[in-house]
Amino acid sequence: MAIGLPGNLAKQILRRSGSGSSKSSSTRFPDVPKGFLAVYVGETQRKRFVVPVSYLSQQSFQDLLTMAEEEFGFDHPMGGLTIPCSEETFIHVTSALTRS
Repeated sequence: MAIGLPGNLAKQILRRSGSGSSKSSSTRFPDVPKGFLAVYVGETQRKRFVVPVSYLSQQSFQDLLTMAEEEFGFDHPMGGLTIPCSEETFIHVTSALTRS
């Protein structure tokens, strides 16, 4: 039996981000273009990044999501998806995704 936790986690995150308001996401988050999502990255000081939604299907990004789930569940301190890794690690992972 395969465990689909990261994929399910990604779907749950997207579903939660779109629920609870009648306003469109472009109205609530005007600086996040359609097809992208904002994440907060850092172990102590957190920086906001806007990444393509297509990253959610990539194994290396799903590993980061698993880290976030283990650390925070759905109670993220910044009010948005927070990934508890160094900024350098996040940039390394997402740079590899951009090249592939």
